[in-house]
Amino acid sequence: MTLRKLWPRITALLIAISILAPLTAQQSSAAFSPQFTTIRVGLAFGSNAIPSANLANVSGHGSGFNFGHFDTNRNFVPIGAWTNETRITMLMDRNMVWHPSADEGRGQYREGTSGTVVVGCFHVQLNAGYSTFEEARAEAARHQGAFVRYQADSAAPFLVLIGQHTTRAAAETAIRTLGLNGATVNAGTSNTITVVRTGTNTILFEFDGGSTPLGVMPRQIGDEQPETWFRGHRYHGGFSYARRGGALLTVVNMVDIEDYVKGVVPYEMGNWWPLEALKAQALCARTYALYGINRHSSLGFDLCPDVHCQVYRGRNAANDRTDQAVAETAGLFVTFNGQPAQTFYASSNGGASENVENIWFDALPYLRGVIDPFEASAVHRIRDYHWTRTYTPAQLTQRMRERVTGFNLSTIATVRVTEYSPTGNVLRVTFTDVNGRQWTNSTRTQLMVGLNLRTLRFDIGDQRWDSGSIIENDDGQPIAPSSHHFGVGEDGVPAALPGGALFAMTGTGTAVAAASEPPSSGGSGGRPINGVFTIRGTGNGHQVGMSQWGAFAMAHYHNLTFEDIILFYFTGVEITSITR
Repeated sequence: MTLRKLWPRITALLIAISILAPLTAQQSSAAFSPQFTTIRVGLAFGSNAIPSANLANVSGHGSGFNFGHFDTNRNFVPIGAWTNETRITMLMDRNMVWHPSADEGRGQYREGTSGTVVVGCFHVQLNAGYSTFEEARAEAARHQGAFVRYQADSAAPFLVLIGQHTTRAAAETAIRTLGLNGATVNAGTSNTITVVRTGTNTILFEFDGGSTPLGVMPRQIGDEQPETWFRGHRYHGGFSYARRGGALLTVVNMVDIEDYVKGVVPYEMGNWWPLEALKAQALCARTYALYGINRHSSLGFDLCPDVHCQVYRGRNAANDRTDQAVAETAGLFVTFNGQPAQTFYASSNGGASENVENIWFDALPYLRGVIDPFEASAVHRIRDYHWTRTYTPAQLTQRMRERVTGFNLSTIATVRVTEYSPTGNVLRVTFTDVNGRQWTNSTRTQLMVGLNLRTLRFDIGDQRWDSGSIIENDDGQPIAPSSHHFGVGEDGVPAALPGGALFAMTGTGTAVAAASEPPSSGGSGGRPINGVFTIRGTGNGHQVGMSQWGAFAMAHYHNLTFEDIILFYFTGVEITSITR
């Protein structure tokens, strides 16, 4: 449908319009001082903890490593121990065998005694202790195969150990052979971490900090900030290693919040996206990190590196554009009443975001659903924005029984949306079986899982707010979202308005609710059409907070700033600066 043909429909929608003020950046003059600005990111933990962890300096961005620990303020505390080796591996102090093809070809040590390269966990310990690493290192240089061990909580914490053997008997034999009177066998503890030159059985250092994890910090050369390879990704900052429960290694990246954000932005948005959208993403990522301090404290870190928190992969995908977005928003984050907000975001909301209490948990005043007319400008760019699910009554009945606790209807006869949110998203669906019994969902999860939905923005069968129209945007691309009302902003670009109520566009391009409208009562009455229930929806994500594609559209098509984006998706927030 062209704009000329659409004008009568748009005119009919202009009911009770309130003229809204344009989006205006509100940056608070107040500053917030967070407890920490170093973020602890778990890279290997829990069921994904590993027997050994390789580190390598990125060429030109570091040379060798310092050893120590991180204090309660998350500052690295060196103990004076170091190595010039650029490729090292931390491993459990057990008998370990090098497997060069393991860990996707990067190589890994695993527990065992059979192999070409074996690192034994029984060592000969000399009877003297030293107060400094350098003193112990000088003594170790006098013995073939010797290395330094750090034992915490001792006036002379540095020990000299010789050799590596796979049995205590072999170590005892070595003591007699070497004629080392007073030497003993050291088999480490459940906390001991051994550092070797990667791919060899050459031990460089051992660390036993008791309950304190080993800290490893790359040594800087020149002016370039160090970067370190871990499992195919380049990271800023240092690393901590703990054998939680005395077993496999938990690996944590200890990274400044700005460097952390640089490792999130290019993985949560395309690194070619508009700068203002990337800035909005940087602000959300930085604020989410501050809000999430200690989220996974039971595992020894703040945030995980995946979508459960937010995707963090370090430097690989970063470029000048994403780094610029972080640099130009450095120290800024989103607050509500002076505290960090929960800046949730997702790919696309389908036409409207949603109140957080309708998705996850208790209401928050800044996580309110908003009508989103901006996503429509980018629909032609968004893969699988429109989605469809079809089920026969038997298929849907079986699926609901298998996936939704408490659903015990017989064969489903009708499926109807019975409650919408103020922004037009589906809240309640009522299922009726062939015996007339009914079941209505009580949670979002029941719908998402039971019906295999991407968002709560959908229609079922012919039950919809309007018959729908296809129009064209300014690029001549068709727009056919599941919301079926449209308006035109000040730039003359048509934008889809959400279903569930009547809306109009103000002169500033803002969607305004005009009047509510119940769903049509005609049509199939919720019964299957041609033998199937058909669900049609738009968007992809949880619908709380910022739409990433909406941010793209606001920046690219509407020339709006990152402040505009943040203030549109998060109600009543301020943009506040960090003080350190």
